[in-house]
Amino acid sequence: MLRLTKRHRTAAVAAGLVLTLAACGGADAGAGTTDTAEGGSKLSGTIQIDGSSTVAPLSEAAAELFQEENPDVNVVVGTSGTGGGFEKFCAGDIDISDASREIKEEETAACEAAGIKYEEITVANDGLAVVVNPENDWAECLTVEQLNKIWAPDSKIKNWNEVDPSFPDQALQLFGPGTDSGTFDYFTDVINGEEGASRTDYQPSEDDNVIVQGVQGSPGAMGYFGLSYVQENEGAIKAIEVDGGDGCVAPSVETVLDASYTPLSRPLFVYPSDKALARPEVQAFLEFYIENEKEIAEQALYVELSDEQQAEAEEKIASLVE
Repeated sequence: MLRLTKRHRTAAVAAGLVLTLAACGGADAGAGTTDTAEGGSKLSGTIQIDGSSTVAPLSEAAAELFQEENPDVNVVVGTSGTGGGFEKFCAGDIDISDASREIKEEETAACEAAGIKYEEITVANDGLAVVVNPENDWAECLTVEQLNKIWAPDSKIKNWNEVDPSFPDQALQLFGPGTDSGTFDYFTDVINGEEGASRTDYQPSEDDNVIVQGVQGSPGAMGYFGLSYVQENEGAIKAIEVDGGDGCVAPSVETVLDASYTPLSRPLFVYPSDKALARPEVQAFLEFYIENEKEIAEQALYVELSDEQQAEAEEKIASLVE
């Protein structure tokens, strides 16, 4: 039984554990070996992961648990955003890219140009939460149309009473992911109808914790990020319900898994390179990640894979490590 608790996860993020071990010289510098030891083989080496801040807590949880069993393998997890992760990945600087969306055509082309092949593996599900300050007692539910009105590229809304006349005369401050974030891409696609289409006069950050602090510090604030950050910051912020056309639905594990929380539910991915997959420590890490996915997702406050997704991921991993 996995032993990762919320306290352990917080400590892992705050103190970094061994995840913050500095790595230099690109992904090749982390390539490990399998040293023969009495009683069996012993894995060693460094696995470099970067990308989505949404997927990072999952990879950090998997890494911490994996390293308990394989102390000579160092797993470094960075958070430069989904786009930033793919940039490093296609440059050959990392082994695995965390992504909260599928790889784009231009990113695929960059990897192909560099001779980097990869696989896409679904590791969990997530819902995007729209959050407000706890003092906000008026915006309990917003429609997709209202969210579009706020976040559209041509939006000039500065006050809550411009969203709905029944709302108070309260200045609206906006916080959200930066443009390298897969969360930004997904939100703008389903809310504004075009990936990357967004007003620019908001305070962006690739670190979701910064968005939490921004919303927490302003009574009229709004932001959006992965559901897990709502669960981790209970009381500091408040998630609102979203009406995607069939009534108001609150984001939760249950509503993400049963697909009733629309349109802000999505799968989460990791992308290992073929070169990384040739190394035994990377193979072992990915096997561990998927074999323990349900427990990792639960402890890291994400939504586990469906039975169909789990079977597909296990089949893919098995084919990759043969």
